[in-house]
Amino acid sequence: MKMIFAVIRDKDSYAAIGALSEKNIGVTKLASSGGFLREGNTTLMIGVEDSRVEEVMGILRENCAKRTQIDVAAPYPIGGAPIWNYNYSTIQVEAGGATVFVLDVSDFKKL
Repeated sequence: MKMIFAVIRDKDSYAAIGALSEKNIGVTKLASSGGFLREGNTTLMIGVEDSRVEEVMGILRENCAKRTQIDVAAPYPIGGAPIWNYNYSTIQVEAGGATVFVLDVSDFKKL
């Protein structure tokens, strides 16, 4: 058995959870947040038999699209407040997709 943790964009969570549920794959949704883009994420916790890992990966690929996003590179000093009179620059980053961790499960019980 495997435990899959998938960190995805909040925008993709509804479609991904729906697609997993249609295939009778149980999923637990956890709220999380990312550091670089300072946006909310969703972490999906999915327990499946080894034979279904690739099926889950395919569902995540189909439902968690990568996007190019423009971000303002605003400096945040140690105090945490942005410096508003600073000459800001913008950068393009690729956001979305899924960051997936697949772990072996040594024991599983439903109590």
